[in-house]
Formats: sequence, structure tokens, C-alpha cells
Amino acid sequence: MPDRDFHDMPSPGAERDAKRGAEPSAVPQGEREREAERRRRRAQFLRDLAEARQLRDRVQPRRAKTARLRHAMRMRTFRW
Repeated sequence: MPDRDFHDMPSPGAERDAKRGAEPSAVPQGEREREAERRRRRAQFLRDLAEARQLRDRVQPRRAKTARLRHAMRMRTFRW
């Protein structure tokens, strides 16, 4: 599983439209379809990326363990 849940985050374009006060009906249909397709491609890419990371961790357990230890050390030395 990926470290983060990207599907919970709104896209930057949606935020900009909301700030401008654009209504959903004001956005052309073609642009909405392109945005939906972009989100589908992005979601598929993130799924593939997470799957590739899991596969790499399975086939290279020593490297995965080293990465976990390195991350834990960074977290311990991080100053708030």
C-alpha cells in the first residue's frame, strides 16, 4: 500500500475554480471530461507505482529493510 491516500486530495485545478467562484455548470463539458480522464490516468499511475514498490520490497528485502531503518532514523532526528 502507498504511504499516502492521494484519492482524498482534491486536484489543484478544482481548488482554483472554487476560489474563483466557478460553478460546475460554468465549466465546459469537454474540459470536465479531460479532467476526469486525467484523474483516471493519475489514479492508475499511482496504483501501478504502489504495486511496483511492493514488488521491489518483496524481491529486495535487504534494501527495503535498510530503507525502513533509514526512514526511522530520519524521523527520530527530525526536530519540530
